[in-house]
Amino acid sequence: MSTAHIARQRSPEELKSLAERAGRDFEEADARDVLRWAADTFGHRFCVTSSMEDAVVAHLASRVFPGVRVVFLDTGYHFPETLGTRDAVQAVMDVEVVTLTPRQSVEQQDAQYGPKLHDRDPDLCCALRKVQPLEEGLRAYDAWATGLRRDESPTRANTPVVGWDEKRQKVKVSPIARWSQQDVDRYIAENGVLTNPLLTDGYASVGCAPCTRRIRPGEDARAGRWAGRGKTECGLHL
Repeated sequence: MSTAHIARQRSPEELKSLAERAGRDFEEADARDVLRWAADTFGHRFCVTSSMEDAVVAHLASRVFPGVRVVFLDTGYHFPETLGTRDAVQAVMDVEVVTLTPRQSVEQQDAQYGPKLHDRDPDLCCALRKVQPLEEGLRAYDAWATGLRRDESPTRANTPVVGWDEKRQKVKVSPIARWSQQDVDRYIAENGVLTNPLLTDGYASVGCAPCTRRIRPGEDARAGRWAGRGKTECGLHL
């Protein structure tokens, strides 16, 4: 392990200053340069998060930081294809997949809140099965990378390449924020990157099975998530 990858914990003030400066410096930077900066700056206090819709950011990060930790939230409601993508990423990429799980199993949650909480109160279900586990799982890190892109939906249009996650007091890196879907497709094709099989079966964005449907012609990529509700985000990126 190089000295650059030895973890050094920084104060929230230091981290915020780093995030603000990097946000200016890396707005126009290549995604690999952004990830290289994050790896060199934070070492093993940096991780990549992935929903296993595709493995583009994990693949990019593995090229500049072999063995990088890729954090995956197993909500208990995933499609089998999503879990299969996770297992394939671990098998073929130079990464360490870290699977986070909620405090309660689906059965325990059903016993406390009643069955199908995702239908009755999807915000609470996401909070219990996504937001809380991620916040607990990120405690070991100072910076985390996401696959957010500005073109995915109006709520993501202002996503910074490097920003400050005030709620979690961490640096949030979105190296492909400026990419289009065409950029993503090109990178996948040129590098043979793993993708969730559901993306070729009418799904444009893959989340938990009960709350995800195929999109219709002309809909944006996030339209299949929580369809028919005002909800557009699970809470991880709010």
